Amino acid sequence: MQTDRKAILTDELLTWLGVTIQPHRFGGIEFSVEGKEIGHLHGDHLVDMLLTKSRRDELIATGRAEPHHIYPESGWVSVYLRSEADVLNAIEILRTKYKHMNNRRLII
Repeated sequence: MQTDRKAILTDELLTWLGVTIQPHRFGGIEFSVEGKEIGHLHGDHLVDMLLTKSRRDELIATGRAEPHHIYPESGWVSVYLRSEADVLNAIEILRTKYKHMNNRRLII
């Protein structure tokens, strides 16, 4: 039985305080907090996120993310949702970014 990876990811992110969803400018849906993008989902199979260079490099080196599917040299990473484990991995990465964004808001 195949799970609905998009629904699992979306349902989880929408439980986080302040997270909203809207169409993404390049297709798919975007998850944001206070107008700042956390990441976006293309279809039901690909999540893209902009990260710090050190975090990007760490995730790629450990195989938890891949260089962005269009801009591999940028700070963006792609996570393909091929399994439930991939969905959980993407949620964990997005959660870390969300927490970082919230911490920055509290400091500023």
